[in-house]
Amino acid sequence: MKKNILPPIAKQIPKELVAHNDVRIDNYFWLNDRENPEVIDYLEQENNYCNSMLKHTEQFQKDLFQEMKSRIKEDDESVPYKYNGYWYIIKFETGKGYPIYIRRKESLEATDELLFDCNEMAKGHSYFKLTGISISPDNNKVSYGLDFLGRRQYTIHIKDLKNDQILTESIENTTGSSTWANDNKTLFYTYKNEQLDCCRHHHHRSRRHHHHRRQHRRRRRRRRRLRGCGCRRGRGGGRGRGCRRRRGRPRRLPE
Repeated sequence: MKKNILPPIAKQIPKELVAHNDVRIDNYFWLNDRENPEVIDYLEQENNYCNSMLKHTEQFQKDLFQEMKSRIKEDDESVPYKYNGYWYIIKFETGKGYPIYIRRKESLEATDELLFDCNEMAKGHSYFKLTGISISPDNNKVSYGLDFLGRRQYTIHIKDLKNDQILTESIENTTGSSTWANDNKTLFYTYKNEQLDCCRHHHHRSRRHHHHRRQHRRRRRRRRRLRGCGCRRGRGGGRGRGCRRRRGRPRRLPE
């Protein structure tokens, strides 16, 4: 006699959600807590139920997978496209599940320059996804997003293509996509909140750029001390006897 397998039923815990003066009751909001042991136990019950119901199709699943795989050309590459003096190509090699990103300068006959070998980058991870490749205007840097969890929650990294080094700076909780400014130092990207919604747009500058900005602010403050009512040579906040502007002499601003 065939055993009757019943699906698991999630318990209901009403939670009131208010947005735009509208009240909504979510009975399954508790399932959002990924670390809750009860949530994990319920998901395992769902998986066990699925495996039990589809057990008679296991061999068919394997045959179907092999048939679809046999129709895919494993040793392949994308159509090259040219951007800012370089030809960009995505390659796939037999027996490898992830793409290889390369570029060639000016000509398709030029030597391959490796950008990313995702097969090497994916080693040691149960999930791997690279997205949002963006080349800087001077062709010397590339930004990209990595996701190791499968939740489309990417961390943006920057690679220096001149010395093939990954910079220590990174930006977490993003969509993975970014755009370079013309100064080759600033990145524009979109931040994701805890609900994985795209909520804010930001820009990011390298630490070296911040150092130059601080120096610029110091010079600007020094200039202001000699201007107008802020002149330290004056008395009572005005232009004093020793102020060069009062005597009509040109000032040489400190650098």
